[in-house]
Amino acid sequence: MAKAAMVQREVKRQALVEKFAAKRAALKLIANNQDLPMEERFKARLKLAKLPRNSSPSRLHNRCQISGRPKAYYRKFNISRIALRDLASDGQIPGMVKSSW
Repeated sequence: MAKAAMVQREVKRQALVEKFAAKRAALKLIANNQDLPMEERFKARLKLAKLPRNSSPSRLHNRCQISGRPKAYYRKFNISRIALRDLASDGQIPGMVKSSW
């Protein structure tokens, strides 16, 4: 089980990403528009830099929905390999059978 503080930190980051997504996208459009003057693009870059760091989507990290584990994460199921194995062994994932030979 992951520390509750780490899980909460990730939840906080997700909320910040959603809150600033529109503002960040608008500033990026201005900053990357080659038709605008250099000063205006530079001002947009400065405003972009003043946004909270945790509002950047690249700072998010996938975590297991069950245990909060940050590693060995399966995107298709949104859970870690350990939780996936437990659920599959219990027969809670339709069509998934634990392999044995």
